[in-house]
Amino acid sequence: MHEPLTPREVFLRLVHGVCEERWDEVVGLYAEQTHVEHPFHPLAAPPMRSLEELRAHFGVGVPPGAYTGHTLRRQPTGITIHETADPEVIVAEFRYEGIVVETGEPFTVPAIFVMRVHDGKIVEARDYLDHLRSAQARGQLGEVLAAVRHHHAP
Repeated sequence: MHEPLTPREVFLRLVHGVCEERWDEVVGLYAEQTHVEHPFHPLAAPPMRSLEELRAHFGVGVPPGAYTGHTLRRQPTGITIHETADPEVIVAEFRYEGIVVETGEPFTVPAIFVMRVHDGKIVEARDYLDHLRSAQARGQLGEVLAAVRHHHAP
């Protein structure tokens, strides 16, 4: 039997897996019962607490052609991982950088993840990222802004 992955190893597998769209592997980094939040989500998305919710979030099993946004080629850059007094918790600063395949436009999405990893699995995460830049790169900024207007309307 091998040692469980460290929080640092889990984070690196997560961001590289996202960039390479290895969704089953990405979902496999999470514990069966987890708590994943996006506190800066413009629509106040609820936390994800199960692998089923994470599969839906990452689009696992979505039929080909169902996704209508731009195709992104990206990589994690500027990675700085801060270890904390709690050996299960890290804070990772980084950026997703890449190009939009359809337009050739470059993009950058800055992010900070705060993760708790127990026995090699993510049991808690708060992902702070620039959702509007992400939506812009995917060609979905107009839709997101309209949804924000509707969500926050009196």
